[in-house]
This record gives sequence, C-alpha cells and structure tokens, in this order.
Amino acid sequence: MLTSALTVAGPVQVVSGKIFDGLLSYDEKLNPRPQLAKSWSVSPDGLTYTFKLRPGVTWHDGKPFTSADVAFSVLEIWKKYHSRGRATFANVTAVDTPDPLTAVWRLSKPAPYILSALASVESQVLPKHLYEGTDILTNPHNVAPVGTGPFRFQEWKRGQYLALSRNPNYWDTGKPYLDRVIFRILPDAGSAATALETGEIQLVNATSLAYSDLGRLSRLPNVTLFRRNGNYTAGVTGFEFNLDKPYFKDVRVRRAFAHAIDRDALVRTVWFGYGKVATGPVPPSLTQFYTTTDVPAYPFNPELAKQLLDQAGFKPNAAGIRLTITHDPAPVGDAYFRSAEFIRDALGKVGVNVQIRHQDFAGFLRRVYTERDFDTIQFPANASPDPAIGAQRLYWSKNFQKGVAFSNGSHYSSPEADHLLETAQAENDPIKRRALYAAFQKLAMTDLPRIPLIALDEVVLATKQAHDYITDDTGFYGNLASAYIDQA
Repeated sequence: MLTSALTVAGPVQVVSGKIFDGLLSYDEKLNPRPQLAKSWSVSPDGLTYTFKLRPGVTWHDGKPFTSADVAFSVLEIWKKYHSRGRATFANVTAVDTPDPLTAVWRLSKPAPYILSALASVESQVLPKHLYEGTDILTNPHNVAPVGTGPFRFQEWKRGQYLALSRNPNYWDTGKPYLDRVIFRILPDAGSAATALETGEIQLVNATSLAYSDLGRLSRLPNVTLFRRNGNYTAGVTGFEFNLDKPYFKDVRVRRAFAHAIDRDALVRTVWFGYGKVATGPVPPSLTQFYTTTDVPAYPFNPELAKQLLDQAGFKPNAAGIRLTITHDPAPVGDAYFRSAEFIRDALGKVGVNVQIRHQDFAGFLRRVYTERDFDTIQFPANASPDPAIGAQRLYWSKNFQKGVAFSNGSHYSSPEADHLLETAQAENDPIKRRALYAAFQKLAMTDLPRIPLIALDEVVLATKQAHDYITDDTGFYGNLASAYIDQA
C-alpha cells in the first residue's frame, strides 16, 4: 500500500510523505510548524485540542479538504488500523466539526505527546469521501492514493518504478518546483550505488546501499553525504523474540542471546560506525526521556550466555547444538542481511543454530504479524518523537493484534509495563513523565522481549545538483516541495 495512515513501513512513508501533507510539520528541535493546520490551541486541562485548518486546500481529485476528513481519519483510521496510532490517539474520544475549517478533539485523559504525532509520515489524513463505507484495508486508493501534498500519484510499475507528478493546485503557491518524482526499484545495493555515481538517480537513503560503500561514495566529486543521529524518525534496530514459542518463555534464554551478541562489533563491522549501540527501547537522541541508569546492559559475554542456556535446560547435543531457530530479518536493505549473518555466527558460538530465511517485504509482514510463523525477527523501528508514539507500540499488550504491522510482534504482556506506559501517556508533568519512562526502560530491558541492537544515524546521499531535499525534521521522508535540481 502507499499510505502511512495504515502502516508504519519505512518504504511506504518515503513515498506517501510526498503525496500527503500532515496537519503539522516539525523543525530540527521537534517544534511543531503549520502545515494543513494553520494554528492550534490546547485547553489548560489538556483535554481539548482545537485545530484551525488552512483554507483553500483541495484533495488531488479536486474535492475540498475539510474538518470532516480530519475527524474521520482520527476516529476511523488512526485509532483502528495504525500500529502506533492505536496508542497515540487512544485518549481521543470524539472530534467536533463546528465548521469545515475547525476540528475540536475531545480527550478522556491528557495526551501531552499528541502535538508531536501529526507529521504526514506519522498520521496521514485520508479523504473521507473515498474511504467512508468501504473496507478500509482493501480500498483501491491504498495503492493509488489521493492526497493533499505537492505530488500526485501517477503510476506504479511493480518491480520497476513508481512515478508521482506535480500537483498544480498545491496550497503552497509556486511549489513544488519539480515536475516529477520517480522512485526507482533497484535489485541490489550495487545497482543503487552505480545509479548514484552515474547521476541516474539524485537521492538515496543509506539503507538502500552497502554501508561499506558509503565512505567511497561520499568522497566522489559529485556526491554529498547528509548525516545526523537524531530526528523525527529516529529509531532502534532490534532483535525480537516470538514469546509464544515455548523456548523463549524463559527469560534466561533471551538474556543468553543478548550476552552472545557483541553489539559494539556489530556497529563497527556491519554498520561501519553509522550509529551507536542501543541500550533500551528509547533512542539516545530522545534526550528528554533516554536513560541508562539502572537499566540492564548485557555486555558481550559468550561464557555467561552458555551458562544461562545450561540453566534453562538447553544443554548441547553431540554436535554442540542446544537449540535451532529460524530468523527472519526484515528485507529493507543489505545491511540487515549482513547483520543477520553476524548474529547467526555469534549465536552459533554458544550452541544456537540459526537458519536465516529470506522473503519479500509483504511476505515478511504477513508471516510475522498475521500468520505469526517465526522464531526471531530483526527490523528497524522508529521510536521518536516521543515514547508514547514510537516505543510504546512494541511493548504495550493492548497493541498485540494480528494483521497490524510493526506492533507488539513479540506478544509481550506485562501488567506492570502496561501501567507505566499508560500512566506516562496521560502525565502532564514532564519530571514525573520522565521518571515513568525511566522505569519502563528498566523493566523492558529486564524482561527483554526485544534486544535493542543499534540506534542508526540518518544518512542520505545525493548528487550535488540536488538542493533543499531535506527541509524539516522528517528528513528523507519529507515532502520535497522545496527541492530542485540544477539544470546543466
């Protein structure tokens, strides 16, 4: 599908962020800026949010964008189908629409993170007139979207390219500057590197390249490298257990896996230093919530890993094998498969036989979140701009729902974790809220349904003819309304 209103999949966000605008955008310090909402206010008790919408905005089919679209999207889309939105907007009980350009959100409890959740890639408003009364998940506009953004969906040639064309009726007069945006589907990292070198493509995210190639490419005379270690979509790449499998119910097994993986070496050898070791569910860039105090650290210690597996009853057989598992890395870049190979070798040294399985992206999502046919998985998960938005979905028991991608795939269920997360959601006092999330991080790393591996840097490479392709804190996922290409 091609709308982030229904999935948090990174490739979908990259494309749909150009087709849809959000109610808000964000600067480099995560401060909200007007986009489809020209202004907003919050009541002193935190229970009423009023959004004044930008006049003159139309959907790509010419219909007016109104508060009815906002109300429908909050209540019928984000709260029901979005893996993060189910938690983010849980406290929104009603949306009043006193006029076409005013949306008044009514909350049962405060939700101090909501104004951080309204970027296009996080919470896309969908057109009510095209979705109401339909099967939301099979609606044909999910693959041929009608948005409000600077570019309109034009064509999707499966396996080859996806093309967008300029929206001549865009609300930001004079923009966009580009006539078209074409997303090339390239077969491997080498093809992407060659296309950048030859100028066949102008912009590429590092996850589409081999990380071993980034240094060489960045030194080319016609290439620039953009890098930062924290932004709106900052995330944590993790190794997640299926806790429905009997052999992972014993926390000693999960902790043994953590001690068996040298995460410092993983960052150096697979990711070439473009990130740092993750110490918990909250990325280090989210400084107002991040903590390492009293959080279990699981230093690299293969001998301790063996002892823990022995204690859990997994003694090696004659071939030295204690346990055989199937591991599914998300097919979102060459480095994830290299990382899976690194982990396979590391676990093999403590007697765990890891069989790596390959599949396409749709197959991965179906296997993990619908069929639940997996032992362990590895994937990147955005954990910003607030724990209630990014991290909670992976640990909250109420976010375990078959078919909802990138939610609580481990099936972790902890009343204590739920209480901490739900209390922090509604806590307006920033000091108390930080303390709640500190306690949650300690608990998450004690129970360890997911081993955080690396907090990746955002790295984007572009030809020097490309300009203004990153203009807000969503980075590579932004709408490209201001982007332009020098003409030779």
